[in-house]
Amino acid sequence: MASKETAKKEDDRPVVLSVQHVAKSFRLPTEQATGLKMAFLNWTKGVSGFTEQKVLRDISFEVKQGDFFGIVGRNGSGKSTLLKIISGIYVPNKGTVTVNGKLVSFIELGVGFNPELTGRENVYLNGALLGFTRDEIDAMYDDIVDFAELGDFMDQKLKNYSSGMQVRLAFSVAIKAQGDILVLDEVLAVGDEAFQRKCDDFFAQIKKDPTKTVILVTHSMDAVKKYCNNAILIKDGEIIASGNKDDVADRYTLENLRQEKKEQKKNTGENDGEDQPEHPLGLSDTVPVLAVRPTREPLCTIDGGFDFEVEYDYRGDKPFYVALALHDLRRGGLPYGDSFDLTQRGHRTVHFHLPMDLFNNGDFRLVASMHTWDGSHPSTAEMIAFTSEKNCCDFSLRDNKGKDNFALINKVSMSYQSLDEQLATRQHPVEEQ
Repeated sequence: MASKETAKKEDDRPVVLSVQHVAKSFRLPTEQATGLKMAFLNWTKGVSGFTEQKVLRDISFEVKQGDFFGIVGRNGSGKSTLLKIISGIYVPNKGTVTVNGKLVSFIELGVGFNPELTGRENVYLNGALLGFTRDEIDAMYDDIVDFAELGDFMDQKLKNYSSGMQVRLAFSVAIKAQGDILVLDEVLAVGDEAFQRKCDDFFAQIKKDPTKTVILVTHSMDAVKKYCNNAILIKDGEIIASGNKDDVADRYTLENLRQEKKEQKKNTGENDGEDQPEHPLGLSDTVPVLAVRPTREPLCTIDGGFDFEVEYDYRGDKPFYVALALHDLRRGGLPYGDSFDLTQRGHRTVHFHLPMDLFNNGDFRLVASMHTWDGSHPSTAEMIAFTSEKNCCDFSLRDNKGKDNFALINKVSMSYQSLDEQLATRQHPVEEQ
């Protein structure tokens, strides 16, 4: 009953941003005319002098008051163009954008700052560019300085600031500006660790304010899952996923894995011509095939684990086995490995399951190598094949139970135990609502 009332209450919230059927394209020059004569000749030849690049195609979504709304996508997908249209910097070729409330846009750090002016003067200059009156800037000035931790430097010229100090001041102006809608583009990784913790606390507070709305563009899926309540994924100028933040974040990770695999295949493809090798890297006449592939989507959960297969073709006559190694792409290192004796020669496929109960969220790579040995002692083993980047398998773990990024092993599976419970009991942190 409570969940239905909450859902109804959320549905009653007013829409503060409505984007309907927005499309945007740019003209890219292809023929340079150095004068009227050349321009006329190009025209008579039917040369237009430009090509049309479609950046956004029929984008539609709504953001309600109190939302922490995420916009994600690979570089070049059209995210920044969309934010500039929302902010009024660009005008769409088609469609409409309706904003209800005061919108503060922070698309690039330091835009509108003058290095010859003091920090204080730059605060007032930037605030004026954002549309605030002097009285409004006076009211928020102390909060901006306190947040940036630059009280002793505000009367110095900006050109004497370090890059980190400039970033802190610019970011503080944006997030402390008392607007109804805050638009942020790739600005979560600013400042040092202490300043990032302060920003984290700020976003946790703003999430609790039902009158404030945040639109966040980021490549950090951890940030999307942590802060946002809704999100959209843009690919090639179109929305391909929208709604639940976790589903959108996982879809983005999956799209990245697919794209990276395509690029690997393209970069490691066989060469044309006489110099083309007889076998790909790591393979030979004895083992012309060895590959690790996912048998499901390369995005798994802790409980579900990861399923994959090893395809091989062994044409030798000695006893042989396959060794599997798991590489941690995010943290580095080799957290796990195992080996299996293979009983059948020729072209075969073996299916495997890898439990992920102990692991936190991360990105991993499975590689395989094939060895022969006489069966008596490991020292007799000889590696005869291995998987290159083209034939290995990348996958990711995304699970709410594995969000602790400070360690590889999650706290659900393993934790410290107090042997003196009368002196120390485990702390139970307040879970996120």
